[in-house]
Amino acid sequence: MRKVRTQILISLLKSKKSFWELLDESRCLVKDFVTALNDLFREGLIGLEGNTIHITEKGLKEVNRNILDFKSETCDKCGGKGIILDGKFKYVLEEFKRIAERRPPPNALFFQGYMREYDVISRIALMHKYDYLADKDFILIGDDDLLSVALALTELPSKIFILDIDERLGDFIRAISREYGFEIEFQKYDVSNPLPKDLRGNFDIFSSEPLETLSGLKAFLSRGVACLRENGVGYFGLSTAESSPKKWVSIEKILLRMNCVITDIIKDFSRYKTLYETVSYENFTTKLKFQVEMNPGIYWYKSSLFRFEIIGRPKPSVNPDKHVTVIYVDRREDVTNPFLYVNSEKLNAC
Repeated sequence: MRKVRTQILISLLKSKKSFWELLDESRCLVKDFVTALNDLFREGLIGLEGNTIHITEKGLKEVNRNILDFKSETCDKCGGKGIILDGKFKYVLEEFKRIAERRPPPNALFFQGYMREYDVISRIALMHKYDYLADKDFILIGDDDLLSVALALTELPSKIFILDIDERLGDFIRAISREYGFEIEFQKYDVSNPLPKDLRGNFDIFSSEPLETLSGLKAFLSRGVACLRENGVGYFGLSTAESSPKKWVSIEKILLRMNCVITDIIKDFSRYKTLYETVSYENFTTKLKFQVEMNPGIYWYKSSLFRFEIIGRPKPSVNPDKHVTVIYVDRREDVTNPFLYVNSEKLNAC
């Protein structure tokens, strides 16, 4: 917790900030961030001035002001992604934005929240840079971000197959496929169930934004790895907002046991909207000891992008033939999940 407190104080040493700006700079569990902020406020190390938070004279004694003499910035062109859209990817982005506007609203029952369209296209641009999209067979486990549609717009992959529990999403993608002449395949699927035999070992590239409980991550990744051919490649996102360093270590160990080597981790590659008409992932603000204004539109929830390669044959950690139990809410680490604040009857109305 000391590290979290220090990060907050150093951020405020540079300038006063709104709660949402401060959260956007956070690199820890939202749960720990809220606890640290409450503690700093109670101890008089930070204070409020309208809608902004500032460091107090007492707080200044806790940090070394010489820190301000040393400056560094994230690249303003790529935002730290290491990829810049060019060529036909610019067209794909604009067309993808038009399609994404029509998708079904997120459903809290499926823990849905949509990645920015720019980040979706950046992801496929990075895939193209590393693995090339042409003539590749893709398996997507969960696709409310519509990565399948973005891939189809390039006209490069040979096959795009989606496994997702939300039939609304399947209906939407089928409609878009008819309109644009895409050949995207969709199958309703719950990762807790055995993996269909005809999908095993038949794909070149796997991609997912999995549930961030340990059981959820293990199930999504293991099912994806089981779908890959020898020496296949996988991409997935993992946050620090919901997942602690301890959970990151567990996931990295699981990947290693599955014969996977992590080749890249690109910090905060993707950003997500967290407040929708149908669902809010910002109810944790009720745990604060002071009131904050409504989020003005800051995409503070960020996911780091993992890329891994299978060395030889995949060794899924979950038997593809077995049913597994998936826990959907990590009550020890997460404070953003709507299930923590509303009852199931209200969620069913979403």
